[in-house]
Amino acid sequence: MSDVDPAAPTRQSAGASTRVGRNNQPFADRLLPGAPYPLGASWDGLGVNFAVFSANAESIELCVFDTAGRKELARFALPECTDEVWHGYLPNAQPGLRYGFRAYGAYQPQRGMRFNPNKLLVDPYARQLSGPVHWSDSLFGYRRQSNRIDLSMDRRDSAPAVPKSIVTAESFDWSLDKRPNIPWSDTVIYEAHVRGLSMLRDDVRPPERGTFAALGTSAFIEHLQRLGVTTLELMPIHAFLHDRFLLARGLRNYWGYNTLSFFAPETGYLSGGDTNELRVAIRRLHAAGIEVLLDVVYNHTCEADELGPTLSWRGLDNASYYRLVEGDERHQINDTGCGNTVNAMHPRVLQMIMDSLRHWATSYNIDGFRFDLGTTLGRESHGFDPGSGFFDAVRQDPVLSRLKLISEPWDIGPGGYQVGHHPPGWGEWNDRYRDGVRRYWRGDVGQRPDLASRLTGSAELFNHRHRRPWATINFVAAHDGFPLADVVAYNDKHNEANGEENRDGHNENCSFNWGTEGSSDDPELLALRARVQRALLATPFLSLGTPMLLAGDEFGRSQSGNNNAYCQDNMLSWLDWRAASQPEGEALTRYVARLTRLRREHYLLREPRFLYGDREILPGVRDIEWFNNDGTPPSAAQWENPDARVLVCRRAGYTSEAAERAGSQADLEILLLVFNARGEDVTIDFPAPALEWEAVFDSSEADGEPCGGPIENTVQIGPRKVVLYRARNPLSLLNAHPKIEPEIEPEPDPTQQD
Repeated sequence: MSDVDPAAPTRQSAGASTRVGRNNQPFADRLLPGAPYPLGASWDGLGVNFAVFSANAESIELCVFDTAGRKELARFALPECTDEVWHGYLPNAQPGLRYGFRAYGAYQPQRGMRFNPNKLLVDPYARQLSGPVHWSDSLFGYRRQSNRIDLSMDRRDSAPAVPKSIVTAESFDWSLDKRPNIPWSDTVIYEAHVRGLSMLRDDVRPPERGTFAALGTSAFIEHLQRLGVTTLELMPIHAFLHDRFLLARGLRNYWGYNTLSFFAPETGYLSGGDTNELRVAIRRLHAAGIEVLLDVVYNHTCEADELGPTLSWRGLDNASYYRLVEGDERHQINDTGCGNTVNAMHPRVLQMIMDSLRHWATSYNIDGFRFDLGTTLGRESHGFDPGSGFFDAVRQDPVLSRLKLISEPWDIGPGGYQVGHHPPGWGEWNDRYRDGVRRYWRGDVGQRPDLASRLTGSAELFNHRHRRPWATINFVAAHDGFPLADVVAYNDKHNEANGEENRDGHNENCSFNWGTEGSSDDPELLALRARVQRALLATPFLSLGTPMLLAGDEFGRSQSGNNNAYCQDNMLSWLDWRAASQPEGEALTRYVARLTRLRREHYLLREPRFLYGDREILPGVRDIEWFNNDGTPPSAAQWENPDARVLVCRRAGYTSEAAERAGSQADLEILLLVFNARGEDVTIDFPAPALEWEAVFDSSEADGEPCGGPIENTVQIGPRKVVLYRARNPLSLLNAHPKIEPEIEPEPDPTQQD
């Protein structure tokens, strides 16, 4: 039982004594009716209004605790219920008040009803929590020792183990903040973990390592600026639960995809108790021209399946907040692989999601969101629908519709793979890009056509409903899977440290160790791996679409072959900034910075339209064209040649969006990209019309800086590398007479072409 003040009013006895709030200010012994809106706890300067949704509860109590969150001072029945929202107003209550709810109703798991007033419940709209969950059997709504499992109610009080919701007064001044508003076509994303970013940074004060405060340090911001990234995407920062089975193994839920609150920041990421710490960091990032996106998890919660704990939504209204198996409502639909699925089809649940998104967008000035398992949110009763209630609600919202919105477009439910099928205005993680590019540089057969599709924005997936190439989020590594250094060092996953006998994580990583599994001291092997790693890194920056860089890949971070480090809150996952200061790490960082600079300098690399070679830009030169080694366009048979591993792409167009609008011929540019996945040199004949070329990027060089001078007709391309050439005087073609046309030659034997 919790430490309850024996004089406090209970459900049976309202009491008449006066309670004492923060700063010894008395608050009343019962609640006034209050209002059903807004949901959550709202301070108006005179008291606090509490409102919480439950369609099926018979009554709900507000429990007030002392400042330590240990002693229950009072219980108040919420006196009114309007449109299924229970509400009450507590006069004289102040910000800082600790509270929770208890919900009364039927305990009938077979019908999906799991009310248990012995369980203290986190307010779904709480803006701040007092700390983490302390695991105890009292957290479960059922008797775990019963042969009937979850069918009998557990009557132990869970209050000592549950974090308390905290009333907040948000008054941060955003008036001088200016959102960077980076155009999608100029965006370069840096995916990072709040804790992992700074745990090993010596230039961050120890109390601030692994916290929001470290995000705003000048050293970190300067690193982002040096890289040339525009947008910081943070892995989940909503308050989350560390799974009991992980803690038993000495592990933690490091990634945080286990949400306990959709409105409160994770307390473990606060160096103090003030949530303004995150706001200050965002303000500083904005001042440096860097956007901040949040990875958000609205598809499931930390309450897991029917055998999981009762912490919030399950105890308030399990049948409304979650999707249940029709005809067997004891069990939850598990389209997420995490035990439960949030019922986004319910209007009040959808309202909660939308209110949460607007809260982060307005109270924290977040610039956009990446939605974990976004397919789940778009699934209606008939299946995935790009016109679902969720997508429609976001699209019409005057705040959210203007932000960057990214979906992880898959889940394990029926029809769960939906890459390319989201509505206009959305970006999508493109795993087809990741796997195709990895296979190409691994040297797999038949990958040349796929690479061409990935380089041009995966048009077969995204070119519909007037979408643009930026909709494809192009990456070769992300938090889920191998970091880039491990893609070239391991054939197989090595997840033994996770305690699941290496059964977890994907088995197919499209990776290759180039002869030796794992780390090596062989200088030739290390040089080869570094060469392939640089080619992999270069590809998304030279492709149409939005490039994404995994934090640490800019200096070669490794996870020792672990491709599912979700539970590794330790050196395995944290960024080792000492590696960044070593010669190899420094060189790779400069290399990435050169790639982002190339993308900024060459509008053609980020052109916001799909290309089909149907526009002649200069005589004999179209907006995009493909060539064989000998400078001739590939025939259909040559495209299908499985042994072809060299791809040549010529691009032509304007040097900027402004020049294109003006139709300025003086601002035309021609680029040539050469991708060689072969293990030996190849000879490249530049295609007609004849031009003088110069290399502007070479992935075989540690810093990407090419060697040599002007080139006219033929060049040797080394193994496993990317080279970018620029025509020195493309306007010379305007004076050519007669109009230059490529020579028509007999179709070559496809078996003789690379």
